[in-house]
Amino acid sequence: MENFQVKDKSLAPQGKLNIEWAAAHMPVLCEIKNRFAKEKPFKGLTLAACLHVTKETAVLVEALAAGGAKVALCGSNPLSTQDDVAAALADEGINVFAWRGQNTQEYYDCIEKVLQFKPQITLDDGADVIGTIHSKHPELIKNVKGGTEETTTGVVRLRAMECDGSLKYAIIAVNDAYTKYLFDNRYGTGQSTMDGILRATSVLIAGKNFVVAGYGWCSRGIAMRAQGMGANVIVTEVQPTRALEAAMNGLRVMPMSEAAAIGDIFVTATGDLNVIRKEHMQKMKDGAILCNSGHFNVEISIPDLESLTKAKRTMRPNMEEYALKDGRKLFLLAEGRLVNLAAAEGHPSEVMDMSFANQALCAENIAKGAKMEPKVYTVPKEIDEGVAELKLKSMGVKIDKLTAEQKKYLSTWEMGTT
Repeated sequence: MENFQVKDKSLAPQGKLNIEWAAAHMPVLCEIKNRFAKEKPFKGLTLAACLHVTKETAVLVEALAAGGAKVALCGSNPLSTQDDVAAALADEGINVFAWRGQNTQEYYDCIEKVLQFKPQITLDDGADVIGTIHSKHPELIKNVKGGTEETTTGVVRLRAMECDGSLKYAIIAVNDAYTKYLFDNRYGTGQSTMDGILRATSVLIAGKNFVVAGYGWCSRGIAMRAQGMGANVIVTEVQPTRALEAAMNGLRVMPMSEAAAIGDIFVTATGDLNVIRKEHMQKMKDGAILCNSGHFNVEISIPDLESLTKAKRTMRPNMEEYALKDGRKLFLLAEGRLVNLAAAEGHPSEVMDMSFANQALCAENIAKGAKMEPKVYTVPKEIDEGVAELKLKSMGVKIDKLTAEQKKYLSTWEMGTT
């Protein structure tokens, strides 16, 4: 069985340096790795991971391997793989199948290669491994103890599977841990999205009309960072309480049909498809920039954009100019894929420290526990709070503890008002 497929194995030395840099900024995961190395919670188990192959993911993979796991890794996005990191992991003996610039067939071929290792635990970012097992390899399900899911889009898909009865093994929704979405989704996506936009375009953010589609945790982070850089932020939403929150946060809220005519930069992060469509593109300013920070490349309708276009060219890395038939030009970043990973390096290591600590500890929970019912589970409270405690410790931050009197007061009703 082929044990790796990467773009260029000679890139490994630089990849190892980047992994070392990430590890230096991921103290929580490194502490977990040291414990795993002693306890070997994954001894005899194979873990299949479909994750963005970044330097931070490499630190997670090394932690799982230190715990005795045989890890098979593929990329969860055709443009997010850092080729030097993939080469470094291959050089360490990790079964990695990933390179930047895969086409759709190559992407799914790599998932198939990972599944040849017949995993007992799966780790997903977008639910493509889980979906492939259920649709094409149901024979593998009997050996799977459970899995984890990293991102909002994947959790939505898996809850849909649970609702219609098609989910056949247990999943822990890592995305829904407080120490994941409050930090990774908000601060990670906010910073890395702006990083991707700036690397791809080098435009000034200040003074621009910056349209953010959606106001979930990822979109909140994007809007917050854009506002901090001086942009005039506009939010489009379909959910009334989120729209109200955006308005209360001082942001302009309007339908995309109105925002399309005044926006300079558009970012989608909704998890849904066709958020920006032909009728919106037809209203946009000459020179408008479009990009996406949602998991899949379906939020901006590229077929609609192509139908309006007479010519296309690559202006800069990760930026394509679409010359429209009416003379206007629109600019699409990173082929409509995750701009923060395709045009930049993804989330900072410090925030992925918590997300991947949750991944590692939830995988350990699955490895040590009895096989669970096929449902989508929340991250156990002791794991979520334990990650927060470790992160505070690494930052040198101390907090108060409840006194015995305070605990009693909070756990009873008899005391009342005195």
